[in-house]
Amino acid sequence: MALLTAPSITTFLTKTMGDSTASYQSSSDYSSNSTPATTPSTTPDFVLALAKHGLKVTNLNAAHDLMIAIAKDAGTIMLSAEHEFLIAAATKNNTSDLVTQYDSQIEGMVEDRLRTAFPSFGFLGEETFKHGTKLADAPTFICDPIDGTLNFSKGVPNCAISLALTLDKKPVIGVVFNPFRGDLYTAIKNQGAFLTKTATGTSYKLPLQPVPAPMSSLRSCLVAVEWGNQRKGANWDLRTSIHKQLLTDSEEGGAFCKSVRSNGSAALDFCYVAQGILDCFWEGGVWVWDVAGGWAILEEAGGIVASANPGDWDPALEGRLYFAVRHAKRDEQKAVVEELWGMMGERKFVY
Repeated sequence: MALLTAPSITTFLTKTMGDSTASYQSSSDYSSNSTPATTPSTTPDFVLALAKHGLKVTNLNAAHDLMIAIAKDAGTIMLSAEHEFLIAAATKNNTSDLVTQYDSQIEGMVEDRLRTAFPSFGFLGEETFKHGTKLADAPTFICDPIDGTLNFSKGVPNCAISLALTLDKKPVIGVVFNPFRGDLYTAIKNQGAFLTKTATGTSYKLPLQPVPAPMSSLRSCLVAVEWGNQRKGANWDLRTSIHKQLLTDSEEGGAFCKSVRSNGSAALDFCYVAQGILDCFWEGGVWVWDVAGGWAILEEAGGIVASANPGDWDPALEGRLYFAVRHAKRDEQKAVVEELWGMMGERKFVY
């Protein structure tokens, strides 16, 4: 299996994270009472990228604030649905129609408010997606109204609305809100990532540990793996094989990772990696709306996104193949990615 050379990974990480010394801030920058940065980014290349689309950093800040307000309103809708789901679960064979109703209601509200405020921007939503639609270079809002619908329908408090704004097919704003826990994750490119506890209004800069714990191999990692709806065929065989290898003792050829978690929401898995409570998330088969918001948050928290398939350090946002790794030293991030790729050998997901 051919892997990228050291210069290739260095180029990739420099592009996505900047100089390594900049990614290790002092603990004083991570106060438990810290608030999101308000100083506009002055990174020349990003300012030029914005200007190409007739935008300024102030436009991003305005979009970010609106997306947060919308996410909170969507959260209120989700919370109000809890009792209705309990009643429906007791009287119906399934609640899929009710899930669809709330998905559509929330996405309709999101699209209406975003298009009203930013009529020239594109919009890509899970509920209104038409097969064959491709993400454009132009500014585009992406919406997953309820990521983790099975959890939502069962009353499991691990689901979220996920919003993103993309530019040149890359996420530049991410907002992911789990109203059941009151966890609001946000990020703007070059302005950092934050977790706000809405019950108290307190914000924390991500990752929560300014100096990350060592992560030299999968042995030290808590890994997220989801299961999806494709439960047969080559993709399923690969998914289950790697899951078993991750858990198996090294004496029997496994990685012997700390453990594996399946949380039921790719958006929140990305945010948990950004936060540092998960070390990595390996996933194939989910969609752009599942990951776009979390991707922006993870990168601003010093993490990286490689492909779930071996050899690709620069996966497309729409590629459906993601390996998210938390903030750590670059060589440690690289080692963990290549270790899992090595477990896959010549096998790959095909979507």
